[in-house]
Amino acid sequence: MPITAKTLVESKAVEQVQTTQYTAPTTATIIDKFTVINYSAAARTISVNVVPAGQTALSSNLIVQNKSLQPGEAYTFPEIAGHILNLGDSISTLGSLAASMSLRVSGREIS
Repeated sequence: MPITAKTLVESKAVEQVQTTQYTAPTTATIIDKFTVINYSAAARTISVNVVPAGQTALSSNLIVQNKSLQPGEAYTFPEIAGHILNLGDSISTLGSLAASMSLRVSGREIS
């Protein structure tokens, strides 16, 4: 099985609406690094779901709820690192304010 290390989500602003950031296109994807930085002047929160294929972001697949980040704080989310996404599973996020935090995700796709 070929394993490809790659950026799963290029650096981007976190949205204020529930947004799918990545959907696993292969047999399995391993999340290695999930980093968010708050670049605004006030504390902000982010919630993260790992959503099974065919489902939507719900409390039953919530991994991190309302993680507060202070101004200038970066967090690497050990709660998410190591999770495995099967074909069609996805990562979804919800930020407290649009364009106030930046997200980047790296991992390995296994095909």
